[in-house]
Amino acid sequence: MTEDVPVRIRPEIAALPPYRQGKQAGADAFKLSSNENPYEPLPAVVESLRRTVGVNRYPDATAARLRQRLGERFGVQPDEVHIGAGSVSILSQLMLAAAGPGDEVVYAWRSFEAYPGLVLIAGATPVEVPLTADARHDLDAMAAAVTERTRAVIVCSPNNPTGPIVTQAEFDTFLAKIPRDLLVVLDEAYAEFVTDPGAVDGLVKLGRDDHPNVVVLRTFSKAYGLAGLRVGYAIGHRRILDAARATAVPLSVTAQSEEAALASLDAEAELLARVRTIGERRDRLAAALRAQGWDIPVAQGNFVWLRTGAQTMDVAARFEEGGCIVRPFAGDGIRISVGEEESVDRVLRIAQTVVGGLAEGRAGGRLA
Repeated sequence: MTEDVPVRIRPEIAALPPYRQGKQAGADAFKLSSNENPYEPLPAVVESLRRTVGVNRYPDATAARLRQRLGERFGVQPDEVHIGAGSVSILSQLMLAAAGPGDEVVYAWRSFEAYPGLVLIAGATPVEVPLTADARHDLDAMAAAVTERTRAVIVCSPNNPTGPIVTQAEFDTFLAKIPRDLLVVLDEAYAEFVTDPGAVDGLVKLGRDDHPNVVVLRTFSKAYGLAGLRVGYAIGHRRILDAARATAVPLSVTAQSEEAALASLDAEAELLARVRTIGERRDRLAAALRAQGWDIPVAQGNFVWLRTGAQTMDVAARFEEGGCIVRPFAGDGIRISVGEEESVDRVLRIAQTVVGGLAEGRAGGRLA
């Protein structure tokens, strides 16, 4: 029996499970559950943190230096840049600003696990549009799902947890089908790992003057290896970002986060060389899994997706027993982050023992 809440809580919040992060790993296991960068921070980034003192003082609430730097990089004004404690916090702010009771927010499913909760917390209704058979966004169906009640649409490219991108041509066609006053959030948390030249790129190919309703989200957590410092950013129209800033928890981006992000931009060439290594490792892992018989969608993030269906939790347990902590999504599949080089052979050994017990490595199979 569920214990009663001792105070009056919104029913939809009382029923909402807390966000569940990827499981931690012991000393003898590889943690491949949280899409983290396996590399340690560069010495220059560590040194920037060492120099950042004064934790008894509040940080700059606007992260002005980082906004200025990103504005110069992407050819926008600083007030067209917003910094948050990870891109997910900015997404939360946008949902609170744009949607409320009686409104709807459209997104693909399965996609980032936080989307449903953020919409419900805002008081709005989630509208989930199934992915295509090849685990991609069905943008035609998403456009068709837009109604007078829709206040926002979220597009995730590459899609977390399945991996495929949305192409620039698809995104342009989608934008032409929806109202120009409808907020479109392009979540590109894994954009730096993308190697497909046809992929949408919200910060290079998308003209903000042509599409002022689009806000692009990026993060320093993944490619730049700052997951533990929680710093992400948005590029968009000043008035939209002002609305997000109005809903933000004040002073949530620390001085250390801003310094590390600035130092990471200074060392970007070296960091992106690491990203290319991870991308090559991802492609090698995906190809080897396909050779085993797994049906792996096109992987463009720093992870691969196994379709394990009803057997997901059993398969995840097999990986854990073998020393690889992965991210299961019950009833759907398993996301495996691309980790250390040494983890690849272990993942493949375990996957080989499992795939034969599934129907062609797809959902609905039976474990041997």
